[in-house]
Amino acid sequence: MKNIQFAHFDKFDDAANYRKVADNIYQGPDEEHLFGLCYELEDEEDSQYPLEDILDKFYLYISDFEDEEAFADSRNVTIELSGELEDIKAATAAIIGKRVYNQEYNDEEGVTRVRLIIE
Repeated sequence: MKNIQFAHFDKFDDAANYRKVADNIYQGPDEEHLFGLCYELEDEEDSQYPLEDILDKFYLYISDFEDEEAFADSRNVTIELSGELEDIKAATAAIIGKRVYNQEYNDEEGVTRVRLIIE
């Protein structure tokens, strides 16, 4: 993943249902915290990884898609992520403007594993 930036969903402009609680972070109608994210997939990446590892690392989940049908096939992705406010702040501080990818490595027992790299 590269060119990771905040994305703005039109629904965030609905002040009756969405309240801005921090830069680019909103509280929705069910009191959930959320933000929009857009990024470009690199060669050999798919819509699942490394996104799934980011979700696991920061305890987030996908709560909306700009275009759910294009999600699996598009190289440019825009999604909404939700989670606890502190987890969202940690995630956005870690990944916005960065490159994120999975890297294979051999552990001390020679087993091939995958780790999430944020640079």
